[in-house]
Amino acid sequence: MSVTHLDARTGMGRGLLAGLVTGIVAGVVFAMFEMVVAAVMGQGFFAPLRMIAAIGLGEGALPPQASVGLATIVPVGLVIHMVLSMLYGAGFGMVASVVGILKENRWALVGAATLFGLALWIVNFYVIAPFAFPWFGMANPLVQFIAHTFFFGTVLGLLLAPRSADER
Repeated sequence: MSVTHLDARTGMGRGLLAGLVTGIVAGVVFAMFEMVVAAVMGQGFFAPLRMIAAIGLGEGALPPQASVGLATIVPVGLVIHMVLSMLYGAGFGMVASVVGILKENRWALVGAATLFGLALWIVNFYVIAPFAFPWFGMANPLVQFIAHTFFFGTVLGLLLAPRSADER
């Protein structure tokens, strides 16, 4: 039986660590974009965190009959969002660390990360959410497309790209 070690000295281990860190940063950029847009659209600054927190807390985190206060919603929503961002970033970082063109060409990496963000939007909103988290249907699809594709995917790629170029 073969065992793959994710030691930080290996390319895949470095990709995992870089993906974790850049996933956090891209997740923060994503969340801020969503929260500002929600406020501008009149949904309230914390509306995205309410929907994310409802993954763990249930529909009691959602209006109009929210039974869970912001003091719980904000930290729970942030933790769930950051954990998912770290996992997605780590997964992409590991793949990017072993795929030749993504290691060698920063623009291919940014493009692939952008497509990864698009795939996350499609899978999260059109495959998983309708069955597991139907309240995400309240989210504006255009905003979600932009947030996932560009404010997570592209940001993730741009943050990983300098590291990729340095390893050549």
